[in-house]
Amino acid sequence: MKSILHISNPNVYARFVGARELHPLVSVIHYDEVSPVRTSLNRYGVYGLFIQKNFPRNLTYGMKMFDAADGSIIAVEPGQIGGKEDNGEELYIIGWVLLFSPELLHGTDLEAKIKDYPYFSYFATETLKMEPSEWGRITQLLTQLRHELQENEDSPALRTVILGYIRLVLEYCQRIYQRQLSREDKTSSDILKRFHNLLREYYLDGKQMDLGVPSVQYCAEQLAYSPRYLGDVIHKSTGGTAIGYIHSIVIEQGKNLLMSGHNINETANLLGFEFPHHFTRLFKKVTGITPTEFLGK
Repeated sequence: MKSILHISNPNVYARFVGARELHPLVSVIHYDEVSPVRTSLNRYGVYGLFIQKNFPRNLTYGMKMFDAADGSIIAVEPGQIGGKEDNGEELYIIGWVLLFSPELLHGTDLEAKIKDYPYFSYFATETLKMEPSEWGRITQLLTQLRHELQENEDSPALRTVILGYIRLVLEYCQRIYQRQLSREDKTSSDILKRFHNLLREYYLDGKQMDLGVPSVQYCAEQLAYSPRYLGDVIHKSTGGTAIGYIHSIVIEQGKNLLMSGHNINETANLLGFEFPHHFTRLFKKVTGITPTEFLGK
């Protein structure tokens, strides 16, 4: 079984890197003050922004492994898995981490609005690359937020201030995301985004329990395209096939379930497979290893 850090609240990670705990629902960590730190493969129960000038190599994020660009931001949301498994190595990292609990958002306008920030999704194909001026402004906001947390006891007024700072940071990230998106082919990007969100909502709504594993035909009908056109768009955007993209999403869901403690039979059922061996066969096709081998790595 992989070693995984369950970040059920923001201070789990603060304790892991040796940072001061400032608030039960928010953590602002300055890596420069706690480095060197060990890496960790994380399962998130919180929202998070990793805002760094340097990242460890070969990070896992969703269905892919990649090297993050220097001077960029990685955004995570509850239910995701990402990072790099702890191998005992200690790294000097420059930058910040902002982690906040979904509980902080309950009953606020940000609770609904946060779903409109697409950079939290595994769909994002790149980190958010900051301009030098953006690095400076975001750093200033996090510094000020940390001062508020250090100097004031928890109260409704403080939480209003906290949410104000978080909104500003999220809007800076949104501007970076939109700048990067404008450089892409918007038509293909929008369809791919809708396709991805459809698959995500398919599992969030539990449709697999009645309809089974999603198909290209189903997705094309829901998006009002022919299967051929949808396939052409996905190939143009990703270089792969529509069914391959669906399978990658399904297997990523499977990884999350397996690492959450579900056995192979339970995972196959929760994903909508009629028989467990169908899941095992697809898992090996997509990843090159069986679910049993994955759990034993």
